Amino acid sequence: MASVYDLKPRFQDLLRPVVGRLARAGVSANQVTVAALLLSVVIGVTIGLLAERAWPLLLLPLALFVRMALNAIDGMLAREHAMASPLGAILNELGDVLSDAALYLPLCWVAGLSPVLVVAVVVAAVIVEMTGVVAVQIGASRRYDGPMGKSDRALAFGTLGLLIGLGVEPQPWADWVLALLLLLSLFTIFNRGRQALREIA
Repeated sequence: MASVYDLKPRFQDLLRPVVGRLARAGVSANQVTVAALLLSVVIGVTIGLLAERAWPLLLLPLALFVRMALNAIDGMLAREHAMASPLGAILNELGDVLSDAALYLPLCWVAGLSPVLVVAVVVAAVIVEMTGVVAVQIGASRRYDGPMGKSDRALAFGTLGLLIGLGVEPQPWADWVLALLLLLSLFTIFNRGRQALREIA
């Protein structure tokens, strides 16, 4: 099923020169992974502390884009520059889940957004990623199937933050968007599980 994740190879091609320079400078894949998590925490805390204002939400799409770049860079450093490690694998998976929570949960305090829906989408996102990892335990590959994987969530939440940050009143459309994200996340859980089972059949 189509996903923003499908664009990753092209994005990686654009970043490859930067990755090479970072590797020559001695920057490790794990350092980049931790940097992405710290960025997410800082931006999430900023949004939460200034939830009564709209402009901090403009930081959300910027942070998500930078985080996406850092996530691609750490993977390329690991694979293409012999930096892969068990610790890196753990940091990569936990970092993604924690970064999502750090960036999205503060939206609970943004006026016009349903805290229940925000939390539900974040919880569903955790299960989506867990399903992708559990696939490995049954002998399949790490599943990244859509329609609501990490990159798709980033696009959706980044657009949401951009619109509200620019002054667009979030009601009533924002709750419908969050409800749609929740439904798509639930379908993604099912889809990743189904594809994992097909892979080992």
